Amino acid sequence: MVGDNITDIRFHGRGGQGVVTASRIAAEAALVENKYVHAFPAFGPERAGAPIEGFTRICPEAFTIKTEIHYPDIIVILDPTLIGTVNLGKGLKEGGIVIANFAGSMDELKSKIGIKQKVTFYKVDATKIAKEELGRPITNTVMLGALVKITNVVGIDNVCEATAARFPGVIGEKNVKAIKRAYEEVQ
Repeated sequence: MVGDNITDIRFHGRGGQGVVTASRIAAEAALVENKYVHAFPAFGPERAGAPIEGFTRICPEAFTIKTEIHYPDIIVILDPTLIGTVNLGKGLKEGGIVIANFAGSMDELKSKIGIKQKVTFYKVDATKIAKEELGRPITNTVMLGALVKITNVVGIDNVCEATAARFPGVIGEKNVKAIKRAYEEVQ
């Protein structure tokens, strides 16, 4: 059946942190691989800093689903201050994946998120990488590096290419370096 191979990803962050950009870069990388995609944000009239969600749906076959992702396969948490304050795991499928920007221990991450169903957790200190590579704590592209390492939903080279196209010049080069570093450092 068409759609059985859909991967639904929900990104969590705050307004102004690049959640929408992360969801779109993931989709652009999938398009290069001839996959079908849908990427969009969910936010209202919130100000910068308010919690927002971004969604990316990727499938090797055409699909017609155009709804918000209520039951993601993967959640990607860009902002660690959301952990323990927002229900990040809502709707996450049994056997799903959590990839978090988190500097603490894995046990601390699991405890703070409080997801009860069986899921797999990964973490990377994306804030540290972003500060060191980009000079500011914007973690969207960093978290894409972790996402592609863990899931292989799209190739690292295609994410780097889509990022460089989105951010030409030195900024793109720095973001690609941050992506590759997170790819190596995620655990």
